[in-house]
Amino acid sequence: MRKIARLKIRARYLVAGLSCAALLAGCAQVKYYFQAAQGQYSLWSDSRAIDDWLGDPNTEPKLRARLEKAVTIRKFAVRELGLPDNASYKQYAALNRPFVLWNVVATPELSLRPIQWCFPIAGCVAYRGYYSKEDAMAYAEELRAEGDDVQVGGVPAYSTLGWFSDPLLSTFINYSDAELARMVFHELAHQVVYIPGDSRFNEAFASAVEEAGVDRWLELYGNDAMREAYARYSMRRKEFLALLVRHRQMLSELYAGKASVKKKREEKARIFASLHREYAVLKANWGGYAGYDRFFAEQLTNAHLAAVATYNDLLPGFKALLAQEKTFPRFYAAVQRMSNLPSVERTERLAELARSAAPATMTVVAEKQAETAGGH
Repeated sequence: MRKIARLKIRARYLVAGLSCAALLAGCAQVKYYFQAAQGQYSLWSDSRAIDDWLGDPNTEPKLRARLEKAVTIRKFAVRELGLPDNASYKQYAALNRPFVLWNVVATPELSLRPIQWCFPIAGCVAYRGYYSKEDAMAYAEELRAEGDDVQVGGVPAYSTLGWFSDPLLSTFINYSDAELARMVFHELAHQVVYIPGDSRFNEAFASAVEEAGVDRWLELYGNDAMREAYARYSMRRKEFLALLVRHRQMLSELYAGKASVKKKREEKARIFASLHREYAVLKANWGGYAGYDRFFAEQLTNAHLAAVATYNDLLPGFKALLAQEKTFPRFYAAVQRMSNLPSVERTERLAELARSAAPATMTVVAEKQAETAGGH
């Protein structure tokens, strides 16, 4: 009871604090900050301890099985990955919407540099989140009217960085075992190291923990079918990302060039048409798998590709650092030390790690390819 009371007080402080921040920032921000505070408070209020759900005879068998699996994943995260043993992901909230919130991402018409928004706690980030899709779409229209490229994307989960006990949500509880584990590992990693205003560092670090964590999870708890399914999922994800990165590079070179605005607009349209065509080919090669169709639900813009680098540019460096440190606690300590460096030095250090690891990685891949070729 004392713990619940403390969380309620903390949530009320959040509402009050964000409201004060909104007033200091100006009237235009009041509505946004208020919906953010109310949305977070509502999310916490709607959650119940997993033990309560499991002890409730009215809990559906499918949900019961997923929650039991989540308990196993949560314990694994602490025991095997050294992730925080706190109240996060020990509650569950059933939402009446497909996503917990919707992020608005925007860029100028002829640039891939995302517009930044700055907030308390999280610092400056390249998105603006709304708990209502209608509110997100309305703000997106405002940005489009100003000439910006905009994307509105649904988000199944996010981290409050340890300020609150993040609950499991109906928006991702029915993911496959490996994908559910991936989501939990990623979001918990944000509670280990987080640098306000450096999304590339934060997301790449969490992605490195997520990937290594799922590999270990599948070793201990997976079967051949699970490993094969996740391998297919990872392959499609990698190929789709490569497709986006390739077209993002084409746009980057276009915008850096000296062509006229008219010519850049024409070439931009051609590049996005190419992305559509190549995705259709990729989808056919996957046997019609439609998991990425949602990406194309609205007209493609720079904003769709702005965040591609956020999750992946620094990932090879973090993976190399984890291989070098060998254990998760040592890895986290090394990342903590790195987080104290200036941004440029952090980036250079990770790039150096990636370069030093690349030859060894290529050798291993070549050896495996030779073994495969010899075996067939």
